Amino acid sequence: MSKKFICDFKVSGKGIPLFLIHGIGSNKKTWKELIISLSKFFTVISYDLRGHGNSYVSKSNFKMNDLIQDLENLRNHLKIKHGYFAGHSLGGMIAPIYSLKFPKRVLKIGMLSTVAGRTIEDKKKINNVINQMEKNGIKNSLEKLTNRWFTDRFIKNKNYLVKKRLLQVLNTDPKVFLNVFKIYANTEMFPLLKKINHQTILITGENDLGCSPKHNIKMAKQIKDSQLVILPKLKHSILIESPEKVSKLMIDFFK
Repeated sequence: MSKKFICDFKVSGKGIPLFLIHGIGSNKKTWKELIISLSKFFTVISYDLRGHGNSYVSKSNFKMNDLIQDLENLRNHLKIKHGYFAGHSLGGMIAPIYSLKFPKRVLKIGMLSTVAGRTIEDKKKINNVINQMEKNGIKNSLEKLTNRWFTDRFIKNKNYLVKKRLLQVLNTDPKVFLNVFKIYANTEMFPLLKKINHQTILITGENDLGCSPKHNIKMAKQIKDSQLVILPKLKHSILIESPEKVSKLMIDFFK
């Protein structure tokens, strides 16, 4: 019997376990600033998705179900009975889908900069982004990603943090990056949301085009026990651009 794959992870703090799940072409370091605050209240488990950061991958064409099982393998490895689960972007899809597959392991859910209920036009736009990356290369698409993720003010004043995030993308195997982008583009959670029975917080930026307030308002209405917070002026990278606000919202909700 083959040994179950365990993602590279880090545990910080004390309290009820809180699993943090990052997004496309990122890694556990994306949560660094938030963990400073979160670890005062929770046992925080941050980890690298397969093929990201320090987590290896045997094949690049894995599926959403593989990512869900990786999370369950990690929970089981750490011998944690249950906890809170919060994810950003693709991670914000993994958390609620995991909760439906393993409901007894989940106490509450956090969906950050996440989307469901895409229109036909939305799907065309995100597939165009993928097509452009496949055609022109990921490196040549970074400017477009930068403008989708960060506000102009942040790009100007905190460019070193923007560059650090883009370096995470470049350090991710292109095949893995495109694969997870396709998982993100092709996963439609909307029909599943009404099945969620856990308290859920949804947080998104006012100017996030892909995970817009419009999408999140519809999402929140589908989830029985949910609250929605829209952060003024922000775009997609709320963890990097406004870690203080996001961590406070998470502490207030989960604590």
